[in-house]
Amino acid sequence: MAHFVVIGAGQAGASLVAKLRAEGFEGDVTLIGAEPVPPYQRPPLSKAYLLGEMEESRLYLRPRGWYDAHDVTLRTATRAVGIDPEAKVVTLQGEEPLPYDELALTTGSNPRVLPADIGGDLERVYCMRDLQDADALAPELVAGRRVLVIGGGYIGLEAAAVAARKGLHVTLVEMAPRILQRVAADVTSDFFRALHAGHGVDVREGVGLDRLLGTDAVTGARLTDGTELDVDFVVVGVGIAPASILAESAGIACDNGIRTDEFGRTSAPHVWAAGDCASFPYRGGRIRLESVGNAIDMAETVARNMLGQQVPYDARPWFWSDQYDCKLQIGGLNMGFDNVHVKQGEGGAVSHWYYRGAELIAVDAMNDARNYMIGKKLIEMGKSPPPEVVVDPATDMKALLKA
Repeated sequence: MAHFVVIGAGQAGASLVAKLRAEGFEGDVTLIGAEPVPPYQRPPLSKAYLLGEMEESRLYLRPRGWYDAHDVTLRTATRAVGIDPEAKVVTLQGEEPLPYDELALTTGSNPRVLPADIGGDLERVYCMRDLQDADALAPELVAGRRVLVIGGGYIGLEAAAVAARKGLHVTLVEMAPRILQRVAADVTSDFFRALHAGHGVDVREGVGLDRLLGTDAVTGARLTDGTELDVDFVVVGVGIAPASILAESAGIACDNGIRTDEFGRTSAPHVWAAGDCASFPYRGGRIRLESVGNAIDMAETVARNMLGQQVPYDARPWFWSDQYDCKLQIGGLNMGFDNVHVKQGEGGAVSHWYYRGAELIAVDAMNDARNYMIGKKLIEMGKSPPPEVVVDPATDMKALLKA
C-alpha cells in the first residue's frame, strides 16, 4: 500500500492530508510536525490569542481525534532533518528513517531575526510566528510597560495594535519611508498610520534600529537617527523567509522558496511542495504567497495531483489583517500598479482600488467587506470597470459583476 508523507504540520499540511482522504486515498498518510501540538491557525496568535480572547484548543484546525478517525498518523514534536529523493526516505531526528512513495513539503516560513551583534540575542526580544512565541510574549503585555516594535509590516502593526489595546506605551519604527511600503499604496499606509496614531502608538518612519541596549536583557534601543529609547521588551516583525533548507540540502531546486511547476511538483521525482515555502508559476512569472488562502488552495491542489489528477494550480490571492476594530481585506496582487482610486463607503468604510493601466489588479478594503468581495470577484473574473465608475457613490457595485 502506498505511503504518502507530509513534512510540515501547519495550515498547508493539515489541508493536504484532509484533501487526500476526501479524495478517497486509502493508503498510509503520515503528517510530521516539529511542534508538540496538532496543526493550528497562526493568524489569531498575534490577535485574539495574544489578547486572551481565544483559548489554545480553539486554535486547532481539527481536534487531535480527527487524525485517528481518518487514519492519519500525526507525528508531533518530530523534526525531519534530511531527505534522500533517490532512496525515497526521510531522515528524522533521533528516530528511524521513514520511507515514502510520495512526499509533500509544507514547511512554511521562518521569521527573520535581528543579528546578535546589534543585540538580537538579548533576553526579552521576541518574534511573533508560532504558538511558543505567543506564549512567551503574552506575560510581557502589562499596561504601562514600554515596548518597541521593529517593522511596519502587517505583523509589526498587529503586534502594536495588541500592545496598545493592552495599555502599553508603544513605539514602532520602520526604516522604509512609510509603513506597509512593500505591500500597499501610500493611501493605505496613510490610513493605518492615522489608525495607530489615534490609539497612541508612536509611529516613526524612515528610521531603523542601530542596536539594542542592555547586558543580558534588553533595556533600551538606539535608533539610526541617534535617538535612544528606554524599553521593557522588543517585538521584531521584519518579515519572513521560506523554510526551504530541507529541500536545498536534498538538492531540490529553490528560487525564493521551493521551486514547483504548475502542479506543485518539485525538481525531485515524487516530491511536491505547497504553501508559504513554495514558489510557483503565475501569469508569466513566478511568485510565492504568504497567506492562509494560498496554503489551503495550493495544498488541496497538490493533494489531487499526488493522486494523479493533473490539476494546474490557479492562485486567487487574498489576505487579511485585523487591527483594533478595523478589518483589512485584500484581494488580488498589486504588483506593478500605476494608479490607485479611493472609494468611500458607509460608516467610515473605505476601499482602495489598484489599477495597472486600465486593468483592475487588487483592492484593499477597510471595514468594507461588501466592496472587498465584489472587487475580488471582478479580479477573478478578469473584469476591469473604469475607476471613475467604481468610485462613483451612485454605482450599483453588484451590477458590475454582470456587466
